[in-house]
Formats: sequence, C-alpha cells, structure tokens
Amino acid sequence: MKVGMIFECGPQGADVKVCKHLARMVIPNIIIEHETLSNKPKLVRECGKTAENLLNDGCEKIIIVWDLYPAWRKEGEKPCRKEDRDMIFASLNKDKVDLSKVHLVCIEEELEAWLLADTRAINTVLSKPTHPVKVPETRKPEQVSNPKKRLNTLFQEHRGYRYNDLVHAAQIAEKIPDLARIKKSCKTFARFENKLTSR
Repeated sequence: MKVGMIFECGPQGADVKVCKHLARMVIPNIIIEHETLSNKPKLVRECGKTAENLLNDGCEKIIIVWDLYPAWRKEGEKPCRKEDRDMIFASLNKDKVDLSKVHLVCIEEELEAWLLADTRAINTVLSKPTHPVKVPETRKPEQVSNPKKRLNTLFQEHRGYRYNDLVHAAQIAEKIPDLARIKKSCKTFARFENKLTSR
C-alpha cells in the first residue's frame, strides 16, 4: 500500500519521523510518500494541491496530520479544530481532490501527547546504565496541557538538558515496544491507525 502524508513541519520535522515510524509499526510493508508544508497556516491553505500531486503520484490515500496547537503557541490561545478542518476542506475542494481518498488527523494537543502515552519508551531514552529512570505514567496524555513542555521538564530533570523534538521525538518513538498503550490512551492515534488500515 502506498500512502501519502502531509505534515505541518519542515522536511526533517518530528511529525514526519514519528508518524512514519508508527505507521510502519501498524503496516510493516507500507510505502509512504510525504510532503511538508512548514506550518499550520500553510498546511490549511495549500494542502489541496499537495494532496492532488500525491494522488497523481500513485498514493491510494492521503492522511493530513497536524497539531491542534501550533508549534509556537500564544498564551491563552484556543485554536479550533473545526476551523482547521473547514479551511483544509476548502483547499481540497478548490483543487477538486477526491475527498473519499483524504483523511484528517488532528493531534490533541500536539505530537508529544502520543509520546507521553508510553513511558516505557521515555524511560528507555532517559535512562543511563548507572541511572535508570522511571517516570510516572501519564494516564490521559491527550488531556495534558502543553505535552512538549512536560517532556522538556522530564529531560531537564533526568538528563540536564532540554527536550529537542527534532532529535528526541524519533528516539522515543523508536523505543515504543508495541502500540497497546498509545492506542488505548490516545484517540487521535487510534484514528491515525484506523485511517491507515481502512479501505
């Protein structure tokens, strides 16, 4: 199966690395072609043409992935998933994209919520041979306000430096032993998996 994915980050962004790795855990032989649109305003504005190009390149379906909160959130900002969806569909319709082949996955609040779902992976990344780490379970990671900040706190506490999503997000994802916890505690990941596997 060849799937196209569209992300709101740079070419080497955390979303690309994590989602592609997790997608291969779901479907080991999946072929993924991806495009990055650098930020959410650009994604909602230009995803139509990008989706059209991916479908023309032979992708069977397109999954558009974005964070509810932008990378640099403003104090008190409350983004709206419905507004994001409406703008995405407007872009898709403008370029006459077959909507039956496009699936939207809005991560609540941001990608790091998925990573917080499995502390086994976080413990592995944070631990050293002489200093094993066991962080508390995050029972409802999608309800954590600013999950990136939470990971930053853990990295500073146990490693003495800040969490860097461009480096550490993929490291954590690669240490997730199975998808049981993330599927159970993250509805948006369950949606991601469902859209990958549905026909």
